[in-house]
Amino acid sequence: MKHLASSIAALVLGFIFGLGLIVSGMVDPANVKRFLDVTGQTYGAWRPQLLAVLGAGMMVTTMIYLVAKRRKHPLVEAGFHWPHATAIDRQLTVGSALFGAGWALAGYCPGPALVAVGSFSSDAVIFVVAMAAGGFLQHFLQHQLAAH
Repeated sequence: MKHLASSIAALVLGFIFGLGLIVSGMVDPANVKRFLDVTGQTYGAWRPQLLAVLGAGMMVTTMIYLVAKRRKHPLVEAGFHWPHATAIDRQLTVGSALFGAGWALAGYCPGPALVAVGSFSSDAVIFVVAMAAGGFLQHFLQHQLAAH
């Protein structure tokens, strides 16, 4: 029963998240590029509206995090899956830089790209395939380096 409840919760929350990305314009790479181009010289007038999206996302995440930290266990899972790594290391820094560069160049980050795939956008499909390939490559290389 817990597995079913967990799956239903994931489906409902994922739907709400995706709907929020669509309504906010985050799935449109042109909006994201105009937001990131603060000078307005490359993609047209700067679009500061996405600051509200980022701010709202941070507020909701912070509130949920603070509530979750007080609970012994989640509502529909056996336990929380908190991250174990806390160090700011080369892997985190390089990964963050690649994430930001990919977002700036393509206008997609993973969440909005997955939502945009639902609209059969060829750019989004290409982005998601490349993102998955990069993830598999990173996983493979990490295991290769650990073996040596």
